[in-house]
Amino acid sequence: MIAQKVKASVLGTLLDGKLYSGYLLGQDIYNQACYIVTNNPVKDEMDGIVIAIATLDDGEEKAVVSPEGEIYYKPELMHFLSCFKTPKIKAITCLYEKSCGAVVFYQGRYGTKILLVKNNNGKYWSFPKGHVELGEKEEDTAIREIKEETNLDVSIVKGFREVSDYCPFGKIRKRVVFFLARAATDKVRIQESEIDSYIWVSLEKSRTKCNYANDIKVLDKAELALKKLKKRGIRRR
Repeated sequence: MIAQKVKASVLGTLLDGKLYSGYLLGQDIYNQACYIVTNNPVKDEMDGIVIAIATLDDGEEKAVVSPEGEIYYKPELMHFLSCFKTPKIKAITCLYEKSCGAVVFYQGRYGTKILLVKNNNGKYWSFPKGHVELGEKEEDTAIREIKEETNLDVSIVKGFREVSDYCPFGKIRKRVVFFLARAATDKVRIQESEIDSYIWVSLEKSRTKCNYANDIKVLDKAELALKKLKKRGIRRR
């Protein structure tokens, strides 16, 4: 049902101006209970899209509906749905996902190296990244995730922000925001629960290691940004 276009009818308000209880209208889903999330007040009915499926602690599943064009990620939805004590939300599958990370580089005696990591559940090399938490700014997410996954303290290079949109599986729509981050050291300590391995490689080598076209595009932009930094003489070690 996720990503399905539906019509929803409002039963009552759960969170003023933001969250409503309701039910779905349609031939195959008539009178199925749902939550409605929106930035605009809803009085009776609305056309929308199923942006999440919430599993309650009693095993019941409820669709979460919002108007097309309004995007909500898991932390925000969980915040809204936790406003009432019962029933509790056990799990939620969301249409939209958002992560932030960075192309981490280190400038040492052997030149500029790029950090690549391989997740425990992944087969390919990529950049450290992770999901945005509630109320967190994009850059703060990238810095936190890099610290958690690699134990590196990094500084974000101003003016670099690349967005990668794709569908990793099924109908899920994922957005990843990448920054360019300077590491003060190349001493990595991986988070073993998340990261399987890491490598420091040259920009040229990193292109042969990365399998995803989106990652290579980000690397191309990062290379241009690093050349500009070099021209300005900004080399912090």
